[in-house]
Amino acid sequence: MTTTLTAPSVPAATAAPIADVSNHIPLRQTMANSLTMAYRGILKLKHNPEQLFDVTVQPILFTALFAYIFGGAIGGNVHDYLPVLIPGILVQTVVLTSVVTGTQLREDMDKGVFDRFKSLPIARISALAGALVADMVRYGLATVLTLGMGLLLGYRPAGGVVGVLVAGVVVVFCSFAVSWIWALVGITGKSAASVQGISMMIMFPLTFMSGAFAQVSTMPGWLQGIDKANPIYYMVNAARELMNGNVYSSNLLWSLVGSVVVIAIFAPLAVKAYMRRA
Repeated sequence: MTTTLTAPSVPAATAAPIADVSNHIPLRQTMANSLTMAYRGILKLKHNPEQLFDVTVQPILFTALFAYIFGGAIGGNVHDYLPVLIPGILVQTVVLTSVVTGTQLREDMDKGVFDRFKSLPIARISALAGALVADMVRYGLATVLTLGMGLLLGYRPAGGVVGVLVAGVVVVFCSFAVSWIWALVGITGKSAASVQGISMMIMFPLTFMSGAFAQVSTMPGWLQGIDKANPIYYMVNAARELMNGNVYSSNLLWSLVGSVVVIAIFAPLAVKAYMRRA
């Protein structure tokens, strides 16, 4: 009689689940990861300079066109129209630039870029935060070029250097706040084209009726009433008061408070949506 010996069964090795590193990475490293991702975003601009079209060519072209086309009709002449135009077109240019945030996020997600980031030992939120921080560089570039073009056309801001600097910082900060809205739209949108279409459909009416190119007092009464609820209206007035007189009024306060409220509402929503997809 033969006896068959069998080796003791060994439990099959199971793959260890990948740890969710985003829950164990300290705040300091998360900030460092976000800055690294922001640097990546800036490098993308270096290798794809066409992405800078909206913050380089557009501010110069639009400022010159609006000054010479509408200067005589609205301001009587180009020189008198510049104090109205330059702060308004500055706000319009930088705020519209924030729309690109959502579009590029959607493109990166469609290409699987964020999927590759998930395999890295970094905070998952750093990819989103880095993208928004990198876009602030674009806002700053648009601000400088718009102001530079205004100076070339003859604009001399009565608010002085301080008024202009404060106005530039306020516009960049407010645009950063708006970019959280478009980040949420980009994360939840179906395609980059749809995100861009929705964003532009909302932003163009808001910027054009905000008084950026013509005084709101010349508009119909019902439109003036709507502008009281238009956040771009307060941004335009704040920038105009700062650049033309270094005046700190309630328009500045409403712009800053509104931006903080937007960040408080849409940043958590965008982060939650991103983490759910990431």
